[in-house]
Amino acid sequence: MPPPGTVYATAPSSETRTAERILEATEEVLRRHGPAKATVVDVARALGVSHGSVYRHFRTKAALREAVTKRWPDRTSQRLAGIAAGDGTPEERLRAWPAALFEAKRHKAGDDPELFATSSVLAGENGEAVGEHMADLTVRLTRIVAAGVASGTFAATDPAVTARAVFHATGRFHDPFHAREWHGPGIAQEFTAVADLVVRGLRAGAGP
Repeated sequence: MPPPGTVYATAPSSETRTAERILEATEEVLRRHGPAKATVVDVARALGVSHGSVYRHFRTKAALREAVTKRWPDRTSQRLAGIAAGDGTPEERLRAWPAALFEAKRHKAGDDPELFATSSVLAGENGEAVGEHMADLTVRLTRIVAAGVASGTFAATDPAVTARAVFHATGRFHDPFHAREWHGPGIAQEFTAVADLVVRGLRAGAGP
């Protein structure tokens, strides 16, 4: 008999699995046709169902596109959450966090350029989703800075303000506007130089 308090994993409901399949099919349709030509009918056809079945889970085409737009940054946020709450020192985490964000964006841009371009277009249509993603990222980064302040590693009057400054300082390595530069020669060394500058500034008490 399992011990008291045992927590069992709950299998996704059929509705959740169906919604996930629709989002996966939508990604493939967007990859194939692009955001301007992709339709709900195309998604339904890819799944072998009627378009009404898609609308039962996503009431409008805009709702479906918004869900797909959120799906991409949510994956990145999940990866970064582990670093923000990890066991490394604040300095190690402050280096690892933007490095992981850079790698995730560079990986997506290089390995799936069609979907990356599409995600940029859809992000422009869904400013609210992008804003939520940015807020989530800076909250996690704030936790790292706050941990550094608490341990005496960093000097920052306001960890939230400092976290936003770090986020913007490393923008070249995660803003899609700079995607063309991410596979250029010397980009890794340039990232390391920026990370070193940020860490030295905080360690020296020069935080914003």
